[in-house]
Amino acid sequence: MDQKHVHPLLVKYARIGAYKQPHCPGCGNGIVAQCMLRAIDELKLDMDKIVFASGIGCSSWIPSPLFNADVLHTTHGRSLAFATGVKLSNPELRVVVFTGDGDSAAIGGNHLIQAARKNIEILTVLVNNRIYGMTGGQVAPTTPHGVKTKTTPYGNLEYPFDLCKLVEAAGASYVARWTTFHTRQLVSSMKKGLLKKGFSFIEVISQCPVQYGTFVGIRDPAEMLHIFRKISVPFEKAKNMSREELEGKIVIGEFVDIERTGLAEAYQRLLEMMNL
Repeated sequence: MDQKHVHPLLVKYARIGAYKQPHCPGCGNGIVAQCMLRAIDELKLDMDKIVFASGIGCSSWIPSPLFNADVLHTTHGRSLAFATGVKLSNPELRVVVFTGDGDSAAIGGNHLIQAARKNIEILTVLVNNRIYGMTGGQVAPTTPHGVKTKTTPYGNLEYPFDLCKLVEAAGASYVARWTTFHTRQLVSSMKKGLLKKGFSFIEVISQCPVQYGTFVGIRDPAEMLHIFRKISVPFEKAKNMSREELEGKIVIGEFVDIERTGLAEAYQRLLEMMNL
């Protein structure tokens, strides 16, 4: 990758010489990556004190090998398990997980629930492109009802997860949802998540023009972003809307922002009490 053709944030925080872009043209992962690096830059955090973890899927290639930091590219659905081990073994580190709707809502679903329940001090950024993008366009736990995919040629008969509601019910300290159109809000949420003393979860609805776009008939990523803008509804407004009115909409905003003792902090207090 030539430094002359990349964003200054990438030059500052990325492995430019060793990095080869793995994402499809128009993918939203580049937007998500730059939002994270902007949040880190604005907070003036030390990349040597951040550990990133990811599983298997399109979004897992955001930190690996792009970010010039310690990155664990782990097995499918297990990024939160690895990240929990890192945080408990060295609570001084900031730990960030990048995952996808298949990686953490299907095979890794229980790890997501348990991490939120334990309130472990990890920021999880779940990039939701509403399909299994890396493996050919199969139906995912977040694919909208009725949408055709490679494995649902007559339309998806199942209803999708509302992952923010799931994580909120499990006990997370911070929960938010944005789209790749809402970059300023996303950066702000990432900054909050990086500083939060508890489990933080940010869902990012992202465009996938190659797989999802093929099945829904929209191959233009810019058009997808404009659609995100049109169908997004702020959380406060959505409270006064009926289920029928919210059909096909994306509810965005911060759903939870509370202060609770995190698991790593609780363990540290226990060790101090025991003089260990």
